[in-house]
Amino acid sequence: MKVLVYGASTNPSRYAYIATELLLQHGHEVSLVGIKKGEVLGLTIQQDQPVVEDIDTVTLYVGPANQEGLLDYLKAVAPRRVIFNPGTENPELERALDKAGIQTEEACTLVLLHTGQF
Repeated sequence: MKVLVYGASTNPSRYAYIATELLLQHGHEVSLVGIKKGEVLGLTIQQDQPVVEDIDTVTLYVGPANQEGLLDYLKAVAPRRVIFNPGTENPELERALDKAGIQTEEACTLVLLHTGQF
């Protein structure tokens, strides 16, 4: 499964970094999008909302205050689902994605991976 981590970080103590590590350990193909340049476990963090193709799942690691313009970007990427990790919940964005035919889920990617529910 191809997963986009939105809000990627080079800081190993951040949940986005830990999720990237776990996704790779579980055999997923991972793309990273973030604000700052850098690499995580050999993967380059892309900037400026590049359209990445064939994404099944986007896992969000940015809070509502930093989600402006995210609806249009997510519609362009067209994933099957978007996971709103704790602290990223945004009912308005979730409704708009549902309306666009993109499944949403308020969940923790780390928990989903650890429990085999991802």
